[in-house]
Amino acid sequence: MKLIFVSGGVISGLGKGITASSIGRLLKARGLNVSMIKIDPYLNIDAGTMNPYEHGEVFVLNDGGEVDLDLGNYERFLDIDLNSDHNITTGKVYRSVIENERHGNYLGKTVQIIPHITDEIKRRITSIARESGADVTIVELGGTVGDMESMPFLEAARQLGRDLGRTENVMFVHTTLIPIMGSVGEEKTKPTQHSVKELMAIGIRPDIIIGRCSQPICEAARAKIAMFCDVDESAVISTPDARSIYEVPLNLERQGVADIIIDRMKLMPMTGKRDMTKWESFLSNILSPVREVTIAVVGKYTSLADSYLSHIEALTHAGSERKCKVNVRFIDSDSLLSEGPASLLSDVHGVLIPGGFGNRGIEGKIEATRYARENKIPFLGVCLGFQIATIEIARHVLGLKDANSTEFDKDTQDPVICLMHEQEGVDDMGATMRLGAQNVILDKESKAYGLYGSERISERHRHRYEVNNGYVDQLESAGWRFVGRSENGDTMEVGQLEGHPFFMASQFHPEFKSRPMRPSPLHLGLVDAAIEYKGSE
Repeated sequence: MKLIFVSGGVISGLGKGITASSIGRLLKARGLNVSMIKIDPYLNIDAGTMNPYEHGEVFVLNDGGEVDLDLGNYERFLDIDLNSDHNITTGKVYRSVIENERHGNYLGKTVQIIPHITDEIKRRITSIARESGADVTIVELGGTVGDMESMPFLEAARQLGRDLGRTENVMFVHTTLIPIMGSVGEEKTKPTQHSVKELMAIGIRPDIIIGRCSQPICEAARAKIAMFCDVDESAVISTPDARSIYEVPLNLERQGVADIIIDRMKLMPMTGKRDMTKWESFLSNILSPVREVTIAVVGKYTSLADSYLSHIEALTHAGSERKCKVNVRFIDSDSLLSEGPASLLSDVHGVLIPGGFGNRGIEGKIEATRYARENKIPFLGVCLGFQIATIEIARHVLGLKDANSTEFDKDTQDPVICLMHEQEGVDDMGATMRLGAQNVILDKESKAYGLYGSERISERHRHRYEVNNGYVDQLESAGWRFVGRSENGDTMEVGQLEGHPFFMASQFHPEFKSRPMRPSPLHLGLVDAAIEYKGSE
């Protein structure tokens, strides 16, 4: 069992997740089997009940796990499928320990942070690493060194280094900020020194230091960090601002990060020749596009891009496939009511309505959907966006002026969207929705089938409400055809509007399974339609 712990210091938001993902990508490119774990020190059991403004989007896994968005980065960079066990939270750990105590599993011992909490953390890490069958498991430690919440996890990591052997089985990678101060542009290493000093006081000496800076770190600063932080100079890695997150693995590769890890952990017998050819081609298409389009993302969390991270990446993947730069324009849905859709959408080449919950911003999303439908602008609705499209068509094509979802108006005369039967009587908010991968059957005569190239697909879900089957015949008579349905035929999964160049929506979240070199088919369809729409202007 070989573990690489990735920690962060000085400030949060340094890109530990991208660093961990990039290291994983490089090791996988050498032929190694790599798995990933994200540790989040918050007390929530999972990310399912967290506001996107608090923590970015909630990423959904095949098994229905609602997890931190970094697991989305792991899946995209390594092209792997993880499960909810790969996201360890303080809430999960403490709940398990308290349940064990209630069951008498500790035989009357006083239950303490050490050893009971740290043992549970170690058990979870080693269990995941073992069950994954990975050659290397990368563990990202959320938070910042010095945070009270992170201390038990750092202590568990230290103990695992002692248990498994620091010689070749456990490595520590520490990411820190190297600010540039003053008009002369001097790189300041003191924050890094203090961060590493705090880490060493816990008993962890980093093997690699990743220095985040707005520009490449100069040799003098690199040497200074190496000396004061007791690491090899070659192990002080510079990660300046990148043009794309997908450029980071190549930046780390140029500085020999994979070689350092392979040599230190004695992985050479398991590795093959490096192969990043497809990744380099994918990145080249991102950095050197031959065309560009603008897609409007209309939502209510638009002031934080991470709220819609998987959509952004899915559009990037689709854009790379077509050598097209996709400019994402975030539009707060409420602004459509005050400013009017024409003033905000007349110059875009596509509209995307993402998922969401709650009543705020709904009418603005309906107006955006109507404008895209009436003006033949390519449109993609996802989850709530699928329901919004259904409401809009019911109101303005069928003439059911009161059409709505019972989520927003429980007394609506025409509940075209209603609570799923299995959700009735459910009170708890966490992990109670229709979650995870579900099979969907596509109509062979539909655009959706053409995009997926398969009649049976599997996509991830996260919803409580669905199209009311009592209105399906009316809606289809208006041209809103349900060309994708659940296996039993009861749940409407994909809508396609007849007579429109590209007006589609899905109850599932195709963005969660989008990958570099393998983009979400529906996002690719939107980009293709946007390119065609722009060409016809």
